[in-house]
Amino acid sequence: MVAVRAKALVKTYGSTRALDGVDLEIPSGKVLGLLGPNGAGKTTTVRILTTLLRPDSGEAEVAGHDVLADPDSVRRAIGLSGQYAAVDENLTGFENLYMVGRLYGSKKPAAKARARELLARFRLEDAADRPAKTYSGGMRRRLDLAGALVAEPTVVVLDEPTTGLDPRGRIDTWEVIKELVADGTTVLLTTQYLEEADQLCDSIIVIDKGKVIARGTADELKNQIGGERLELVVASPDDIPATVQVLTEVGSGTPSADSHTRKVDVLVEGGPKALIEALRRLDGQGITVQDVALHRPTLDDVFLSLTGHATDEGDAR
Repeated sequence: MVAVRAKALVKTYGSTRALDGVDLEIPSGKVLGLLGPNGAGKTTTVRILTTLLRPDSGEAEVAGHDVLADPDSVRRAIGLSGQYAAVDENLTGFENLYMVGRLYGSKKPAAKARARELLARFRLEDAADRPAKTYSGGMRRRLDLAGALVAEPTVVVLDEPTTGLDPRGRIDTWEVIKELVADGTTVLLTTQYLEEADQLCDSIIVIDKGKVIARGTADELKNQIGGERLELVVASPDDIPATVQVLTEVGSGTPSADSHTRKVDVLVEGGPKALIEALRRLDGQGITVQDVALHRPTLDDVFLSLTGHATDEGDAR
């Protein structure tokens, strides 16, 4: 079954076309990563799918409900954590989650139990009875994520959920997302952390300037680039020119070199064979190699190849 479906979504702001015919589908119990630089249209897509914004044209369904014809049913089926923590700073952590539970119609005992459960899940037990205004930014972010899960939604929309979190907080959030999916929850995840998409997403859509420019699994997207990257660290900066020449001959691209780190790298086809040949030639010239590595393309490489810029460039929308 498809839990989220969008077709030909278009949204304009004046002369700016924020979305230009976006299509996407998320099977039930899967994670779809929506990647793109700031200003690509990720948050606009999220706002439409969560009924916070009407598209100029196109259609979308979430959990079997049309976002335009039946927005109330969509809201009952989803949990949303936006880019910025939406918590009441004058309430305690417990009161924030208890309030959300009561707003969803839970009885008092159930709302209290769910609040305590989520506080423990997000490592906020010790701060449960402190006003949220005393929380750090990362703690507020975790409280907001907990709030999105109070009603145990069938579809969870996470708009850059780990922005502002420290490494431990990011890993904890990844574990929560994995637990949700294991329980059958469907997740739409927007992120600028490509490692996050690699870790969590069953499939990925890359969006740029309001258009979908690539889609597939992480491996499928990496395979679009082709080849592997061979990296060598030589013993002396004086050996760099000769090493560049060798890698030019065995590689399939133009080598790059850093005299400070003494690292030279190049894109290669048939990675192991190219590595062996490079080492053989360098040894024949008496060049000492201190370190060697062969890397598959990363999602960072994919993103740069597709868009020509990094994920954190552009104007946010």
